[in-house]
Amino acid sequence: MATWISMVEACRLLGVQQQTLYAYASRGKVEVMADPGDSRKSLYRAEDVQQLARRKQAGRKRETLVTQALSGVEPSIPTALSTFHRGRLLFRGQDAVELARSASLEDMAALLWGTHGPVDFQVPGPSPAEKGRVAGFTLLGGLAATGLATSGRTSRILHEEGQKLVGHLANALGAQGPRRVLHLRLARGWQQGPAAAELLRAAMVLTVDHELTSSAFATRIAASTGASLPACLLAGLCTFSGPRHGDASGQIRTLLAEVKQHGADQVVERHLLAGISLPGFGHHLYPEGDPRARALLDLWTPTAPTARFIERGSALTGLAPNIDLAIAALVDYLDLPLDSGFCLIALSRSIGLLAHCFEQLDIQQTFRPRGRYIGSIPKS
Repeated sequence: MATWISMVEACRLLGVQQQTLYAYASRGKVEVMADPGDSRKSLYRAEDVQQLARRKQAGRKRETLVTQALSGVEPSIPTALSTFHRGRLLFRGQDAVELARSASLEDMAALLWGTHGPVDFQVPGPSPAEKGRVAGFTLLGGLAATGLATSGRTSRILHEEGQKLVGHLANALGAQGPRRVLHLRLARGWQQGPAAAELLRAAMVLTVDHELTSSAFATRIAASTGASLPACLLAGLCTFSGPRHGDASGQIRTLLAEVKQHGADQVVERHLLAGISLPGFGHHLYPEGDPRARALLDLWTPTAPTARFIERGSALTGLAPNIDLAIAALVDYLDLPLDSGFCLIALSRSIGLLAHCFEQLDIQQTFRPRGRYIGSIPKS
């Protein structure tokens, strides 16, 4: 539920006069509603006010902004790819949950990349014998070492190369077969039927991008130097592989295995008794619950141990499941290979990372932050 505050409180938090608050509301930066207790007054959405206050505070001093941008607040980079609005994730203005009902990965690439025709991730040639994370990173490393710079090449040519790059990565991560649609090839590689393929498709659409994540930022830094597409994608996926980013679902899958062995109640209570945050619950960008997780978990019934873990964890933390828990629950439900959660999201996110790469190339700005030296210097 949204929290609503008075005009006085909103002005105090923002440090502005009434007229400025009215201007924010008229421009849609702060949602406003009539006070149910007094129709002459208005209430303001607290989440909007707090977000705006954080932005104002971060922008007051350049040095503060630069320091904070690299230590957890947020770098401000113009993008039209995705954003968060009223607790929803939008891809180019379209609701991610709605897109996940029927869109394919090919549809999402066409949308995010801005192609002028359909996207096809099929690539000729045999698939690698070894599949998985190692095969994917090995492939990208080799392509990055020999890839052509992006400078001086048209968008059409780069989009074509991007399609082939995602297709080869898909084969390395587990996709199999001649089918045109990527999620069907991935399902076949994991020996899954059409119903499971639909679940994989929805999961990948929901995770194709998430605004300016650390992996998207890394991709943009590489792109700003004119590095090749595989080098840009490798930079992003290396960052994505961290346990506090794209590999979080793998940690939760390990936790779910522990739940099967010892029971959900014991595992949850042991974490909370020790003061350890329970992985898989809550998301700072979605105070009212991660809509991606909610949409995905509504598509099937998790196994009994996982369902109990979600129920008990939500009850004791007051937090809703996030997308990392939903992905881990899906991997558990379909009994997929151990590392398939990471491979699944890495494949879908590769489309989003390339979208950030293409958008950054249009900006034509090289990232070069300055260091603020705090070490010792010679006295002479």
